[in-house]
Amino acid sequence: MSDISASAAEARVFLRHTLATLAYRGGKAVRGAPADFGDFRIGAESRTPRQILAHIGDLLDWALWMCRGEHRWNNSEPLPWNEEVARFHGALQELDAILASNVVLGTSIERLFQGPLADALTHVGQLNMLRRLAGSPVRAENYARADIAAGQVGVRQPAPRAEFD
Repeated sequence: MSDISASAAEARVFLRHTLATLAYRGGKAVRGAPADFGDFRIGAESRTPRQILAHIGDLLDWALWMCRGEHRWNNSEPLPWNEEVARFHGALQELDAILASNVVLGTSIERLFQGPLADALTHVGQLNMLRRLAGSPVRAENYARADIAAGQVGVRQPAPRAEFD
């Protein structure tokens, strides 16, 4: 372990807030999905929600490796839906713990954001779109009013404050 500068600590807090945002939005995208949603497909070549969620898990694993100074990628076989949901939140918790520590990262905050985390946010949007196409839309929300805070990355998320149809 090593001490980090004040500006690096501030950047970590921002990235931890990004992880909490991913947990909140991703949690909302998967919570209450119909039992068969994980295998919903809109076309022969499209990814299923379960495959997308597995890819998000792979992105978060990549981010963990990047924090350790390594560039490792793995295309995992999708787990059953509930296990992928648990994997998603578990990886967010592990990544948040690293960012909350004073461990020197093996990559920059910017690279973590521009690579795996921005990609994961994009894929959460895909899950929301697929929920609507599957006939189980996620209610719209004013996310600027959501109760999102650094460190809040587990499966239990606060209730929405300002949803609308």
